[in-house]
Order: sequence, then structure tokens, then C-alpha cells
Amino acid sequence: MLTHRFFDKVVRRGDLEIAYADGRCGRYGDGHGERVKIRLTDRATERKLLLNPKLAFGEAYMDGRLVIEAGDLEALLVIAIDNMGHLENHGVFQWLDLAERGLRKLVSHNPVQRSRRNVHHHYDLSRGLYDLFLEADRQYSCGYYATAASTLEQAQLDKKLHIAAKLKLDRPGLRILDIGCGWGGLALYLAEATGAEVLGITLSTEQLRMARERAKARGLERSVRFELIDYRHLEGRFDRIVSVGMFEHVGPAHYRAFFDKIAALLTPGGVALLHSIGSTHSPTATNPWLRKYIFPGGYTPSLSEVLPAVERSGLWTADIEVLRLHYAETLRDWHARFMANWDQAAALYDERFCRMWEFYLVGCELSFRRMGQMVFQLQMARDIEALPITRDYMVDWERRHRDDAQPRKATDERTEAAE
Repeated sequence: MLTHRFFDKVVRRGDLEIAYADGRCGRYGDGHGERVKIRLTDRATERKLLLNPKLAFGEAYMDGRLVIEAGDLEALLVIAIDNMGHLENHGVFQWLDLAERGLRKLVSHNPVQRSRRNVHHHYDLSRGLYDLFLEADRQYSCGYYATAASTLEQAQLDKKLHIAAKLKLDRPGLRILDIGCGWGGLALYLAEATGAEVLGITLSTEQLRMARERAKARGLERSVRFELIDYRHLEGRFDRIVSVGMFEHVGPAHYRAFFDKIAALLTPGGVALLHSIGSTHSPTATNPWLRKYIFPGGYTPSLSEVLPAVERSGLWTADIEVLRLHYAETLRDWHARFMANWDQAAALYDERFCRMWEFYLVGCELSFRRMGQMVFQLQMARDIEALPITRDYMVDWERRHRDDAQPRKATDERTEAAE
């Protein structure tokens, strides 16, 4: 059987048993690790796994055509990841992988209208969904786990504190721009903590509504504004610019335009901080399942792609920090909360959506633990003297503000699901 021969060649590590649609079974791997048994419910699924496994694997799970009968999704994905090299070196898949790499700039090309559609696909989902796994401030990006005992709430607050320290908020009244402001949590924090005037911009209508509601609820409408606008259309000057979790949606074809815009928007003594998912590998294509179902147009850059665009913009790269396992811990916390609220998620959407979201959260966590994904924070300035020549000011800021930093209670700003 062709499918059996395929898995026999590809799965060299782990302990995987497959029950096929015709009743036959196969055992694969070296027998080490947690035993996993799956059942493929039809021959069509087997054919799809042969033709495009990176896409078909996730589709089969979310559609209920790949059923886990022993072990769990994490254990199954560990086997898949540990054998990825054998898959990519297997015959026709070398050509498929080369084609994906060759098309990576095309599929992540994000002009304004496509960017808006991509944002709507993911970020304009029901408010109630995000309430099920995010903390009260709705920080939908990597937390900063300062200690092993950090809760999700504390990690997200410490992330904001860590970013604020790198922005060098050394005087009141600074004008700050937050590109890709999400539901407004970081913008509101910066205004409250420093007295800054903040503009947050987004392409998500749902995020915009909630961010404005939150600013009004806190009495911050005069100091924090939120607008629906693409960064490419923004004019003005800002003392500080921050962008968290948005750069992954820019696409390599637009990196030069992005950093040129940062340089144009910064005042001469201005400072910018970019927080983004990155890859420790050479440039490669986005996983096709993730691109199709979760983040259309999304792309994880390597620093080798980012830094040349920064250099050409004339900006100084003042500091780079790589956060290795912080996002893995964040995703683990999100996954645990989502699974605890599975029934509510299924009531908002359906069981297929829940399996899709589970696959997304578990797969992404493992990509940070085992596949070279990381988060980088890139600090930039227009002027060589805009920042101190040591990093002490960052540590000093965090020490001064950490004792006062306590997560907001979950009773604030939570609203009923819009849908």
C-alpha cells in the first residue's frame, strides 16, 4: 500500500500506529517516546496526506477525518516535527518545498486592501472567543515570563513593562504611536504609566470598537486615540513608536517601506521598538495550513531579512533581544484556557472550529520549543545619541515600576460577545 510505504519511509523516530480506512494497521518509528495511535477515516484523506501533508495533516484533524485514539495532539505533533527532515527529503516533497519557498514573497505580498482582508479573517472574530483564552487586558502576543511562577496575567503585564523600559519614557507628554494596537491594552498602559499622548492604529474594526470603549471607560479619550488606518497612510511625527505582533503581517516585499515609514514618522531624537515573531533559520515559507486557516498573508521573518531593510532606512539598530521560550509558555497558557472553555467556543462556532484552534495553539507552541521560532525585540533610533550607551536605564525603569505593576482584575472592560 502506497500510504504505508510513505509513512514507513518518513516516520523514523517516535512510536506511531495508524489504522487505515480499509482496516489495515501499520506501526512506524523507532518505538521511543509516547505511543500515539491515529485512525484515518477514508481513502481520500490518505491520498491528500500523500500529495500535500503539511496542509492535509491539519485539515484532516480539524475535519475529524484523522482521529487520535491513543496519546494526544501534542504527542502526535511532536512525532511529526521530529520527522520533518525525512519528509522534506522525500522525493516529490523536495520540489513542493522548493515551490513554497519560491512563492513566499508572492503569498505574503500585502498591499493595503489585502492587509485589511487578512486582518478581518483573524482579528474580527467574536469578542467572546478571545475572552475564553486571553487575560483581561487582551494581550494577544508573547508574554514575558520573568519568573517560573509567572501567571499569564503577570507575564503580559511584565511584557508591557519590558517594552516601556526600552522606549525610554523619560518625560511626560511624549507623543507615542502604537502600530497594530490590538484591543488597546499597551496604548492605555503607556498613557496611564507615563502621561503620554498615544495614538493606536489598527485595521480591525472589532478591535477598534473595543479599544475606544476601553479608553472611554478609563477616562482616557483625550490622551489615547484609536484610528482605523494603515501605517502607510499615516502622517505626522512621534517621539516614540512601538509595534507588537503586527510585523508578521507586513510581508518581506514591504519591509523597506515599513522601516522607511518608521524613520519618516520619528522625531530626530525619537526611539522605536519592534516586537515580532522571528525565525532562527534562513528565510522559508509559512506553513501552508497556518497561512490558509489562521493567518492569511502571515510570514515569520529571519533577522537576515529584517536588518538590511533597517540599514537602508537610515535607522540605528540600538538593541536586539531574542526571547526564546516566552511565546511557548504563553501559548501553553492560552491552550490550557481554551481547552477548559471548549464548550463555550463550540457554542460560538462549532466543533470543527475548536479542533482548528486547538491545532493552531498546540502547533505554534511546539514551533517555539522545537522548530527554531522565537520573538525578537528590535530597538531603533534616528540619532546615534538618542539613547544612553549602556542598557542600565532599561533595568532601572523595570525595577522602579515592577512593585506597582499588578494585573488588572478580570472584571474590567469585559463585555458580552458581539456575536
